[in-house]
Amino acid sequence: MEVKKYETNYNKKVVFNESSIEAVPFENAENCIKINPNKKYQTFIGFGAALTDAAGVAFNKLSPEKQRKFLEECFSTQGLNYNFARLPIGSSDFSTEPFSYSYKKDLSDFSILRDENTTLQLAKCALEINQNIHFLSSPWSPPRFMKNTKILIFGGKLLEKYKQTYADYLCKYILEYKKCGIDIEYITVQNEPEAVQKWESCLYSAKDEADFAINYLYPTFIKNNISTKILVWDHNKDRLFIRASSVMEYNDADKAIAGFAFHWYTGDYFENVSLTADKFENKLLIHTEGCTGFSNFNPNEEIQNAEIYGHDIIGDLNSGTNGYIDWNILLDHKGGPNHKKNYCNSPIMLNENETDYIKNLTYTYIRHFSAFIQPSAIRLEIGNFSEELEITAFENADKSIVIVVMNRTENDAEFNLDLDENIISDKIYSHSIISYLVK
Repeated sequence: MEVKKYETNYNKKVVFNESSIEAVPFENAENCIKINPNKKYQTFIGFGAALTDAAGVAFNKLSPEKQRKFLEECFSTQGLNYNFARLPIGSSDFSTEPFSYSYKKDLSDFSILRDENTTLQLAKCALEINQNIHFLSSPWSPPRFMKNTKILIFGGKLLEKYKQTYADYLCKYILEYKKCGIDIEYITVQNEPEAVQKWESCLYSAKDEADFAINYLYPTFIKNNISTKILVWDHNKDRLFIRASSVMEYNDADKAIAGFAFHWYTGDYFENVSLTADKFENKLLIHTEGCTGFSNFNPNEEIQNAEIYGHDIIGDLNSGTNGYIDWNILLDHKGGPNHKKNYCNSPIMLNENETDYIKNLTYTYIRHFSAFIQPSAIRLEIGNFSEELEITAFENADKSIVIVVMNRTENDAEFNLDLDENIISDKIYSHSIISYLVK
């Protein structure tokens, strides 16, 4: 049994260090954490990030050589191995300005030209590195003429008389992107449908969202031979189970709705992910957004931010999540550009003079998962969980097994992993993360 070990310990300046470790036959090892390859759970789609307008603007400031290197560090097997990407439909808070694709009630002026040098360009470039990317798209607001408030920001609601027009608008978006070589495999009805934001936003109750998804969007997809899967919620985990349960009560919901999307901003709530996964076993669960507040490359916050990611990824995966998408794939050194000035971090950010980019520690922590847990991997059961350590395990399609162990405590820890009666005995330092690839 070959075991490769990859270790990151920020305090000791160890970053993704590769080594080999021996697995020995089972001989009454104590305090074993058992990885059970015979008990399997959800199938995983992949990891990724959002290709926002802001990310496209930052990307365009890099030289062609730096652009290519950045893309490889995100989408190649030597980097993050991303195979998932979220695309905003129209403008979001991480756009340089508010915009929609149409301003006329008959949609005769519909155009995605505004995306050509930002989001669309990034998507095309990503496909040059990895041809197997899944694209998921989310709107932050319908065009202003379709809303009761007549503005993109501060919430508002989609007017009843424009529901079909809006369904047609979203279809046009998917078809136009397809012409450009981008197949939108998933779509969410609305980003954060219960939030009134100072940026682009729109409110949907469970009834509103179910009605639009089931009675307008899904039939319009069928009419236009569009196979894009519809996800609902796309908001925080604290109300995930409530919204999922409410929407799925409506007639034809099972036929129209493929799953649920969620964000992390209100805290863990991993139990809500588990409850949703258990109740709706045939539906997808996809984490579509999460980020940390802007820290201006503060070394004191590097570990904290990275561990927020590691903790959330492990908790979501162990609760039944099928896909994990980060927020902005790239930002400038200020955490933007952003037309509402709500700046944040991203795993990769431009340096101050915008000639190169910096990989934050969050990049490396994400890589400990995304580099090894492959598309179609299946989660394995873990027994005798350690109280100090956070662990997840997957079996890839090639039968290799990935185990990720993270230690957020102040103490070093020794542990034994029991994998099919082979023991991996090891030590993890405080505030460290280790990935094991077993073949």
